[in-house]
Amino acid sequence: MQAKTRYTFSFLSVIVMFLLYKALFHSKQSGQNVSENRKSQYDQLRNYATWTGSESNDEFGFDLHTSPKQRRESRKNLYKNRKCRMDTCFDETNCRKDFKVYVYPIHGKISESYSRILSSIRNSRFYTPNAAEACLLVPSIDMLDRDVLSHEFVIDAQSKFRKLPYWNGGRNHIIFNLYSGTWPDYSEELGFDIEQAILAKASFTKQLFRPGFDISLPLFGKSHPQKGGARGDLQANNFPVIRKYLLAFKGKRYLSGIGSDTRNALYHINNGYDIILLTTCRHGKDWYKLKDVRCDHDNAEYEKHDYQILLHNSTFCLVPRGRRLGSFRFLESLQAACIPVILSNGWELPFSEVIDWKKASIEGDERLLLQIPSILRSINDERILLLRQQTQFLWEAYFSSVDKIVTTTLQIIQDRVQKPRSKLMWNHPPGALTIFPQYAASHAAFPFFTNAFGEEVCQQFTAVIHMSSPILSQSAPIMKLIKNVAKSSYASQVIILWNVDRPLPPKSKWPTVSIPLTVIEGDAKTTSSRFAPLAAIETDAILSLDSDTILSTDEVDFAFCVWREFPERIVGYPARSHYWDETQSAWGYTSRWVNEYSIVLTGAAFYHRYYNYLYTNFISTSLLDHVDSVSNCEHLLMNFLVAHVTHLPPIKVTQKKRYKDVMVNGAKNQDLIQQFTQQENCMNVFVKTFGYMPLIRSQLRLDPVLYKDPVSNLRKRYRQIETVESKTW
Repeated sequence: MQAKTRYTFSFLSVIVMFLLYKALFHSKQSGQNVSENRKSQYDQLRNYATWTGSESNDEFGFDLHTSPKQRRESRKNLYKNRKCRMDTCFDETNCRKDFKVYVYPIHGKISESYSRILSSIRNSRFYTPNAAEACLLVPSIDMLDRDVLSHEFVIDAQSKFRKLPYWNGGRNHIIFNLYSGTWPDYSEELGFDIEQAILAKASFTKQLFRPGFDISLPLFGKSHPQKGGARGDLQANNFPVIRKYLLAFKGKRYLSGIGSDTRNALYHINNGYDIILLTTCRHGKDWYKLKDVRCDHDNAEYEKHDYQILLHNSTFCLVPRGRRLGSFRFLESLQAACIPVILSNGWELPFSEVIDWKKASIEGDERLLLQIPSILRSINDERILLLRQQTQFLWEAYFSSVDKIVTTTLQIIQDRVQKPRSKLMWNHPPGALTIFPQYAASHAAFPFFTNAFGEEVCQQFTAVIHMSSPILSQSAPIMKLIKNVAKSSYASQVIILWNVDRPLPPKSKWPTVSIPLTVIEGDAKTTSSRFAPLAAIETDAILSLDSDTILSTDEVDFAFCVWREFPERIVGYPARSHYWDETQSAWGYTSRWVNEYSIVLTGAAFYHRYYNYLYTNFISTSLLDHVDSVSNCEHLLMNFLVAHVTHLPPIKVTQKKRYKDVMVNGAKNQDLIQQFTQQENCMNVFVKTFGYMPLIRSQLRLDPVLYKDPVSNLRKRYRQIETVESKTW
């Protein structure tokens, strides 16, 4: 028994000694492997820095080789002002009267992307060259790329910021950033203390985002348009709702490091039929050294599909995190009307403070990747259509250009310190950038919400007649026009804008009518004054008229009834069209009688009075000055404005077929040629300023029921329309 015990003890001792030896040997090997891995990572880091075009690795020496203490201090900066809010880290003294933004003068080199951001601010309605009156200040120090391996990385940023004359610990300053951190962990460190400045940053984590203070930006590339931007790809409610592919993605597959887990797992749900998730290992300098057994197959499949075709033929588009939380795929999906399916845990979505992303995207969980297909298949067609339409609205309203992204950022801050726009205004067309809450407190006062929310449309209109020439006799067309307008049961009052370099006629010279007649003296040198937001106009509907316009009461009534169905549009009689002139490589302007139009002249048209407010407060002063320096261009600018806001064409009513023609009795009318040339020049100036051509062509014309039908005139509601002598517009 004792011998058996001794043998057992000896056997166990041998096993324990063997295990100890094995553990020590493995620990030594692991230490060697870790050392080799670290050396390999360091070598890759140096190679990558050289590959990105750095002139000297010494440039990044301090940032790459900081001591543990320095790194701890750097990380503390991320949390140092975590409690900053607008009421604790922002001084609203200069913001109460007006919201102005100052940009510091540029000293030194900045990236093209940051130059475009600063240009957007300078060209915006918020800009002021006077720092003393500014509510918000923008440093000209480029912090967009805070990757220490980038050639655009700014060294010694802290001292540069503290040398700014108005820095004051960062209070009332905003810093823009698109890329933070570097290989291999891509942390959110910026390498300096932003102190009390607002951080407008892409790939923001919820952990570090300060709600109500910071702003989460979308990640956009260097080729993103400066202004205007392309429209969303869904120009109509295309059917069927479900496209060829349910879910699609095409992008890089990271073989190791941060962001690799999600993208490496995508093959689990890729079925090659209606879920097409394509990844490639072929990126980076030494990708082939790290490739796994799937790389060759994945690379081959990746090349078989065109990315744009996938985008436009997929119902949903996967937006997984990259090395950082944000991805270019996000904006690409929005534009293509492919509903984003976001797999980026902890990402604070762009402009989340004001945009309700549940109406335009699906947020998934990276840990529950296998559930994504079943979740998407459970979404019904009605919700898919609503999600898709919202992607188009959000893209066009806030993301299609650098100007819109920057303006949205500034608008959010303005809303915090002044009268805010409601969530409804931010998430319903046309969007908050063209809605001024100072105009009115109620949604019903804006033309965009009238029909959408069942608001009551106004029952009366104000006629505003623009006078640019004196009255020569009592038989002048304006006398008859005033009487015809006043006979309308919908007319509230008539306002005469006297923009003539002659004294006002005495009150006895004006016709006697049953509604108020008011004469307001304007500035004969300022043609834009016809669109001034006059306090005397009390109705939402404005009938804009030229003094030589000829309209019957029936024509006025019918046009008003049409406008009440479309209060957000211009509704009227004289129409024009724009076209692209290949020979001149410019936009042309024509009055030819064709089957489509894109402009309704404001010489005889209804529109909502809110557009007068926008015309004065939204359009740049440079454009208004240009219009005042020429003639016959203000109606074009109003059409540009309304089309830009609504993305809809105007509406023409009835015929009025006779138009001005440059040919009169076989000879060219030089005055008309000069006028049309001037209007074409104006149009091209407007396009350059807007950044795109907003006018939209239409073939719609609305006529009264039974108009020109061979039936008894007594059966027609608007009996006099077809008997009116056509006027040359």
